[in-house]
Amino acid sequence: MSLQPCTAAATSTATAFASEARAGLTRSGQKSLPPRYFYDALGSTLFEAITQLPEYGLSRAERRLFQAHAAQLAELAPAASVIELGSGSAAKTALLLRALLRQRTVSYCAIDVSAAALEMTRQELAGLPGLHVRTVESEYLTGLDTAMQARIAHGSTLVLLLGSSLGNLDFGASVRFLRHVRGALHPGDHLLLGADLIKPEAQLLAAYDDAQGVTAAFNLNLLARMNRELGCDFRLTQFRHRVRFNRDTQDVEMHLESLIDQSVHFADFAIAFRAGETIHTESSHKYSLTELDRLAGNCSFRSAARWVDAEGQFASYLGVAV
Repeated sequence: MSLQPCTAAATSTATAFASEARAGLTRSGQKSLPPRYFYDALGSTLFEAITQLPEYGLSRAERRLFQAHAAQLAELAPAASVIELGSGSAAKTALLLRALLRQRTVSYCAIDVSAAALEMTRQELAGLPGLHVRTVESEYLTGLDTAMQARIAHGSTLVLLLGSSLGNLDFGASVRFLRHVRGALHPGDHLLLGADLIKPEAQLLAAYDDAQGVTAAFNLNLLARMNRELGCDFRLTQFRHRVRFNRDTQDVEMHLESLIDQSVHFADFAIAFRAGETIHTESSHKYSLTELDRLAGNCSFRSAARWVDAEGQFASYLGVAV
């Protein structure tokens, strides 16, 4: 085993991770952890595996939409600059970029909290002629503000928020998020927004609790990451992955449930868990088309187009900043 140099960025991330973990786990009521910390190198790899699972139809639905409508989107939003919030592997994004590149050279900036995801992006897009790729390892909105400073002076910008990323925020947070995005854009710029749609509850739950246990491994890796990076002593066999559907909020919730009464130790404090007590790790909201239109309209985007997968699983919304 070799020791890796400790960079200032890594130290800052670990400090923030420790602080947010402590706040979420010591709060009264429901314990929680921020989902942004899913995406270390292993978590990013596991998430890409999740997108290929038979139960997780979202990525395939979005890909079908891009295959069918990328050329139309490029006509409606002929952007010189494309900024993606949460690029992942960028496999679907490549379909859109190829359509845009038929018209002109494009500057593409990928923003992600995961260095591993950004490396996958660079590999996926390598060799696309006329594409200038830049990556920013950052939270989405901070990265967006940075990327907008380097936008093409005389061309429009297209911001991508694909998959179900917006659904990880509650309604108030999603409004604040989209208003920040709108504030960074110029009138006439575009936003392409992905939204997972409401569907039968059994189908929703299966997508987050697959038979192969990949999503469970992805969820439990959050505890393993705290062991690796924060020196905790979570025993992963004493927690299990749990999924719930909240009918009141139309959210799928992921939790980690303690199987026994136990204590987990950090460097300078300990957390007690009761048997059956959970850590809430993520919520994923499921939209109706009416709700999606209303949300975008409330954030000063006018609908330019909306495409819905033939199976009714997923929608892509193209809004123009007004």
